[in-house]
Amino acid sequence: MTGAGSPPTDPGWSAWQPLALRVPPATAVLAETLDGGQAFRWRSHNGVWHGQFGGSVVRLLLDADGDLRWSAPAALAVSTGPALAHYFDTARDPQELADSLPWRSDPHLAACIAAFPGLRILRQPFGETLLGFLCSATKQIVQIKQMLALLAERHGAPLLADLSPSAFRLSPLPCRLPTWAELALIPEAELRACQFGFRARFIHQTACFLAAHPGWLETTEMLPYTAAKERLCSLPGVGEKIADCVLLFGAGRLEAFPVDTWILKTMAARYGLHGWKPAQVAQFGRAHFGPLAGLAQQYLFSWERKHGDKR
Repeated sequence: MTGAGSPPTDPGWSAWQPLALRVPPATAVLAETLDGGQAFRWRSHNGVWHGQFGGSVVRLLLDADGDLRWSAPAALAVSTGPALAHYFDTARDPQELADSLPWRSDPHLAACIAAFPGLRILRQPFGETLLGFLCSATKQIVQIKQMLALLAERHGAPLLADLSPSAFRLSPLPCRLPTWAELALIPEAELRACQFGFRARFIHQTACFLAAHPGWLETTEMLPYTAAKERLCSLPGVGEKIADCVLLFGAGRLEAFPVDTWILKTMAARYGLHGWKPAQVAQFGRAHFGPLAGLAQQYLFSWERKHGDKR
């Protein structure tokens, strides 16, 4: 049933339903969660977020009452609810997690948490997360989104063959990303045509390895952090930063502390780690911020991108 603060239901879509979050995020925090470097298949249109992950197609909005609601194509609605709860990791309260971070003795971390209250770490499909971050080397978020959209359009299967573009209100119709087994069959030259550049070689080589080792990713996802990271780093094109991103955003390993240029910048400017190498910064981050270092990292990353240049 549509709540008092919900918009009307569109033809072909399920009714808007609440997502079971203890405290719904503010508008800016929702935008940072969906479009701040964790995931790359969301876009905002007239206040509604349209996203895809795995076999799900979903819309999200904050209604007039401030509650986060979702709607899915009617054909996918039954499976979308549980998938979305897993994706948002609703079993964990981000505010409780943030409160256990060492913000009381770390003024900068306290400011970052205050700027993005309720920021959460998404729990995305593991294989898709690996693909997304293999695209990330030397690329900005908007470019990664473009590459993945082009890959899905050219090589992914349509998710809603019986739904018209007017019903979805986006064109073209949504397509899922190709699986790793499907990627192994795509020539490297065709991957390059999706704007992957040199990353096409790494994606092709990784896809061929995974196709030859069924279950390798599933096993890796379940391993302890150190062992999982070591295995990921054995894949072509995967270094420590990409491995940590995949484990943090795809496996819920909150002890992972990805270090990119933004984190190098903030750790030098706010913590005095000038000239430190990424591996050293990552070790410091895990030691300083503790077992939830990855959540701290996302707060630091978000704050630096939004506010760092203003200081």
